[in-house]
Amino acid sequence: MKNIIPVILSILMVISLTACAGNSGKSPEISTPDNKPAPSTNESSAESSGNPSNEPADSKHDDSKPDDTVTGKKVLVAYFSATGTTKNLAEYAADAMGADIYEIVPKQPYTDADLDYGDKNSRSTKEMNNPSSRPAINGSVEKMADYDIVFVGYPIWWGEAPRIISTFMESYDFSGKTIVPFCTSGGSGLGSSAKNLHTLVSDSAIWLDGARLKSNSSRNDMVSWINGLGLDIKAE
Repeated sequence: MKNIIPVILSILMVISLTACAGNSGKSPEISTPDNKPAPSTNESSAESSGNPSNEPADSKHDDSKPDDTVTGKKVLVAYFSATGTTKNLAEYAADAMGADIYEIVPKQPYTDADLDYGDKNSRSTKEMNNPSSRPAINGSVEKMADYDIVFVGYPIWWGEAPRIISTFMESYDFSGKTIVPFCTSGGSGLGSSAKNLHTLVSDSAIWLDGARLKSNSSRNDMVSWINGLGLDIKAE
């Protein structure tokens, strides 16, 4: 009997220890030096990676998604130049705006005799005395429909735009487009040249006040004029 009692006591002790271990649901709390609970494993990882604990560690800007962009106006500078004066200014304008440029080239080139304004029988004189004259143009503008703003440059002949400009205006649909006329001359102003062109295009075209530019106008002069028009474009 004496030998059985120690065995029973050993069994009871094992059962007691097992029960204590089963009732302990968590490990002892670890404290930081300031007696605050130590951060969990997840929080420690977030802090060490530099991300807040509530943001996924692999959160990145999606470079595959395009940013919003502002699409600029598409601009064309079309010009007719018999002596090269208007051409220079048109090239300044197109370069300053990053615009496309189109030269209105007569199918039958003008000779010096054709441009003799003092000869009543010269070609230019006859054309300007005939409002219905429409000199033919060599070539055409590709995809005119794509342009929002069209600058139209020309010299002044007898206070008017050369008739070839009328040919150009009647050759395309300017509906909804903004038209900006500019001219060069030895002394005459823009006059009614632009106003007389209004009737040749759609009523929905928007005409800006044009300008007569000096033949020796510089690129900076063109930049200043364009930026003063109030258009949604910038010349530089």
